[in-house]
Amino acid sequence: MRLCVLVSGSGTILEALIERPVRIALVAADRPCRGLEVAARAGLETVLVDRAGYGGFAADFDRERYSEDLASTLRARDIDLVAMAGFGTVVTAAFHDAFPGRVLNTHPSLLPHFKGWHAVAQALASGARETGCTVHVATVALDDGPILAQRRVAVRADDDEARLHERIKDVERVLYPSVITRVMAALDEGRDVSSVAREMENV
Repeated sequence: MRLCVLVSGSGTILEALIERPVRIALVAADRPCRGLEVAARAGLETVLVDRAGYGGFAADFDRERYSEDLASTLRARDIDLVAMAGFGTVVTAAFHDAFPGRVLNTHPSLLPHFKGWHAVAQALASGARETGCTVHVATVALDDGPILAQRRVAVRADDDEARLHERIKDVERVLYPSVITRVMAALDEGRDVSSVAREMENV
């Protein structure tokens, strides 16, 4: 089972996967970032599919062509499973169709609550007493798809966005490697990804 981790930023989730350790075949990024440096130091193969060549962050960013080329790059390296780890580009159906049911993501809320890029701030603004993190199968719909595991994090009275997000990340750095490891084992054994959700209920 060949896993690709997609990164865009500091690579702290990737570091947690490496420390686990999770078997990683490839690390891919959509922009130059520290995550690629983390991968290189760990001796992992890396590839940069830079969105700068597709319009960057302008309104005319060619999301469809980027998604197709990213999928082709990963398939050329025989990737079986994809794990988004702070990946900042929303990909289209072309990418998900290349890896049906095999794209994982972690999100800093208890989905379906607080979808999108500002989940932690939304949780604070809503007055929620708890939030957390969710590992799920990614789909074309943002922060949707079958949930594999969730862990709760209490919201404290003195929390700001940075403090709360860091506590969520602490949980995420344990949960995500565990789920990915179990998904890889399930697929190696010919089982469905959904079986991992049942396993994680008892962990």
